[in-house]
Formats: sequence, structure tokens, C-alpha cells
Amino acid sequence: MSKSILVIHGAGMNMRGIAQVEVFGPMTLPEYDAAITGFAAQAGVQLEIYHSNIEGEIINKLYQAHSAAIDGAVINPAGFTTGYPALCAAITQVSFPVYELHMTNPAVRGRISDIGRVTKGVISGFGIEGYRLALDGLLHQ
Repeated sequence: MSKSILVIHGAGMNMRGIAQVEVFGPMTLPEYDAAITGFAAQAGVQLEIYHSNIEGEIINKLYQAHSAAIDGAVINPAGFTTGYPALCAAITQVSFPVYELHMTNPAVRGRISDIGRVTKGVISGFGIEGYRLALDGLLHQ
């Protein structure tokens, strides 16, 4: 039986490839999703990808995934990286491991992630390959 993984894109991810291209590169969110879907297919995992710019919707999605007994999640919090205690609390309340992922290294921009403090691990600075690393990590839990 294959594992079921949820990938969450946080606030502003829909602007990838449109804004701040000099920081995050030219890939658009649909291109991210295509690459992540390919990684999941290679790994043999069931994948759901979810994006919202609204914190409460992401919290609800985490709780739905908890009820559905998924095996793990990857979150690129983007605009939710700091200052979102309700999202941090939700991550601590689900029964599956969650990895935080960033395409770039937020620490270079002076940002220390609040989300990373409550996740199983943080992957940053590997570009799109970070998603492959996160899926691999979840497969070996």
C-alpha cells in the first residue's frame, strides 16, 4: 500500500514566477505542482497538492488530513513562515509528520521560521529538488 502525502503551498505561492523572480526563480506554481507530481509518481506515493492564501483554510486542510489518516505532509509556508501561531498549533495537533520546505534559504533574508520549530524537519535552499527530499524523508518514517 502506498503512502498518502499532502503538499501545502502557503500564502503568496501563486505569485511564484510572477513576482520576486530574482529571489525565487522563474518557476510558476503550476510548474512546481507538475514537478512535485512527477516526484510522487517516481516514489509511488499518493499525492494531494493544496494551496491557499488564507491561514484558516490551511488549518482546516491539516485537520481534514488528520481525519483521513494521511501518512505525512510537506508545507511551504511562504508568507506564513513567521507570525502564525494558530497554524503552528495545528501542525502540532495532527498525527502525521510534517516537513517544512523552502525553495531558497529564508535565513539569508533574515527570516527564522516559526513553522520550522514545530515540524519534524526543515528543508531549504535546494530549489524544486527539496520536494523530492521531503517526500523521501516521509517515505522513510
